[in-house]
Amino acid sequence: MEAIEHQMINTNGIKMHVASIGTGPVVLLLHGFPELWYSWRHHLLYLSSVGYRAIAPDLRGYGDTDSPPSPESYTAFHLVGDLVGVLDELGIDKVYLVGHDWGAYVAWYFSLFRPDRIKALVALSVEFFPRNPKISLIESYRAAYGDDFYMCKFKIPGLVEQVFGYMDPAELFKGIFSNRSTNPLFMHEQNNAAKLPSWLTEQDINYYADKYKRKGFTGPLNYYRAFDRSWELTAPWTGAQIQVPAKFIVGDSDLTYHFKGAKEYIHKGGFKRDVPFLEEAVVMEDTCHFINQERVHETCAHIHDFIKKF
Repeated sequence: MEAIEHQMINTNGIKMHVASIGTGPVVLLLHGFPELWYSWRHHLLYLSSVGYRAIAPDLRGYGDTDSPPSPESYTAFHLVGDLVGVLDELGIDKVYLVGHDWGAYVAWYFSLFRPDRIKALVALSVEFFPRNPKISLIESYRAAYGDDFYMCKFKIPGLVEQVFGYMDPAELFKGIFSNRSTNPLFMHEQNNAAKLPSWLTEQDINYYADKYKRKGFTGPLNYYRAFDRSWELTAPWTGAQIQVPAKFIVGDSDLTYHFKGAKEYIHKGGFKRDVPFLEEAVVMEDTCHFINQERVHETCAHIHDFIKKF
């Protein structure tokens, strides 16, 4: 870990913290909610060892990167713009792009907006969501699952910050990462002590807890609060395809894989229609949402085996 370098880069009106290591073709790794660059710590080391320059930022609102207060500053265009600015500042033309969870969502948009900057894409846990011109993604989930669906709750300003604020950050993250039941993004029952997952250490939990104790959750939650605005702004891309080589990996116990219609879309032609250069989806057995941390060796191998083709 000591070999990983850290720097602050001015991009798109903010300062972004970037971790990097290695030399060679560049792999850009995008974390999800509620994670940090740190979620890619093992992948950074692995990819650098096999001849790549691996870069993992704290995305806008997270960790040591600036966190604008308004949800209006977290549209898909802001998030992709941050990354284009980082690449420009570092003098990088094209990258292999890897994203998990929200990072996958951003990676799909990056590939949609700027395919000229992407050699190939590996998305973990979150498939591409083609724009429905009639209803935004979160509102479609509201229609399917009701107002208590977690994304709908996340949209309410201050609500989740208040709930999380009552909890010890370390215990909160143990609960988030160990939950294998209804929703892998939600904490455990508050009256039961969460067990540390075998794929994390106390040091790992404390890293997350310390950053969130200082920074809070508003920046990360603003991604959900900007969903509808992104839907409005991306109307010109309705029906557009992802025109880069892509690979998708998901855990069989990941809640996202069991959303209504997800399996049918992934396996029965819709996904391949919208992402024509997509390889067959990989479904990992006995694996939940935080797939890149839970299955380090397998995800490293899948990423390397795919990107080395291009």
